[in-house]
Amino acid sequence: DQQPAGQGHDDLAGEGDGRALDGHEEDYTGPANGIVDVFGRVQQPVFYPEQLWPVLSTPRDAQCIQYSRLQSAGETTVDSDGAAANDADKVDVGKLPNELLARLLARIQHRDPRVLLGPGVGRDAAVIDAGGERLLVAKSDPVTFASDHIGWYAVHVNANDVACMGARPAWFLATVLLPEGASEEQASQVFGQLLEACESLEIELVGGHTEITHGLGRPIVVGAMLGEVEREALVQPAGAREGDALILTKGIAIEGTAVLAREAGERLEQLGVPQATIETARRYIFEPGISVVPEALAACAAVRAAGGAVHAMHDPTEGGLATALYELAEASGLGVSVQEEAITVLPETQAICAAASLEPLGLLASGALLIAVAEEDCGTALAALAEAGIGASRIGAMVKREVRVIMDGRARTMKVPRFARDEVARFLAG
Repeated sequence: DQQPAGQGHDDLAGEGDGRALDGHEEDYTGPANGIVDVFGRVQQPVFYPEQLWPVLSTPRDAQCIQYSRLQSAGETTVDSDGAAANDADKVDVGKLPNELLARLLARIQHRDPRVLLGPGVGRDAAVIDAGGERLLVAKSDPVTFASDHIGWYAVHVNANDVACMGARPAWFLATVLLPEGASEEQASQVFGQLLEACESLEIELVGGHTEITHGLGRPIVVGAMLGEVEREALVQPAGAREGDALILTKGIAIEGTAVLAREAGERLEQLGVPQATIETARRYIFEPGISVVPEALAACAAVRAAGGAVHAMHDPTEGGLATALYELAEASGLGVSVQEEAITVLPETQAICAAASLEPLGLLASGALLIAVAEEDCGTALAALAEAGIGASRIGAMVKREVRVIMDGRARTMKVPRFARDEVARFLAG
């Protein structure tokens, strides 16, 4: 699910129809500079706010419109550096656009009836009926941008997607590709990180592949996670229902903040971020941590014990919370309405985004979890999370598809921006 620090593509999860929610969704490619408010949103970007978030009269009749002053049919599109881009075939760093991914996945011929859930836009993992009382859940994700603690990332981002299906991750395989000139010490460090992360979640490392790869500029780890879930406990992103409460755990953007601090600490310090803030941000991968396995299992168990069921879960990864909201909407065939003031933006995230002119909503957000539950089960889920020591809040609800994906801001209702690429990737490329 991200490319910047770690995941490639969320192309395994709910019952999405493979199409964008709207044929002309705007992509937020980021300002060159700007002033950031306390929420971390750039207030004076290259793209004016009304071009990104048109005012909506009411949430129920929200309409998507194009920002005609920046783009129209046949005209150029402004990229994240403010330069003109006309190459229709060029794809930005990060996830493939949903429309392209859907076309590719449509070419797959489904032959095995034991595959209960195969590839699809917005899907977190595949589900296979191998016989017996439990279903097999399978996931694969790479870590491509992060080099520091790459083994730790690889285990957790794969485990997260398995847990989003209500399953307990159990077995991990890792393909470790090291650049020419890599030392035995570097190989040992990556292997140690894999083992440490597996042990923290009681997962067994059962295989994989390691090599020195020609032409590679940095280490890459591609993980494959297998887990199990009881048949009646399976959770699918397609399961979200209109009227469901939407919960967000911990806050944003844990992984993106940690990656920026670890991969670009000196640059952030030059931009005025205090050294103490950078050091705290570096520890984000451990505290609050990028794993969502504990909260996923805790919420599911508590709601089931109370006679209900978690309807859907999704972990925000590449493209941040904003992209995750669109993915959840796509998978469920619904719209999403969230309240800006209910979204927790972590202090170090605010500080780094303010200094670097980044948008927290589009920043790599592994470590947070979106949970859709019936309104009457929301209190049960929140209580279970609190008992487990995990912060969480109700940030909105699943609504009619026609509403699309919107956010009630302090002054108005606005359309949640879409990001052409993750803010981490945009910053590291700059």
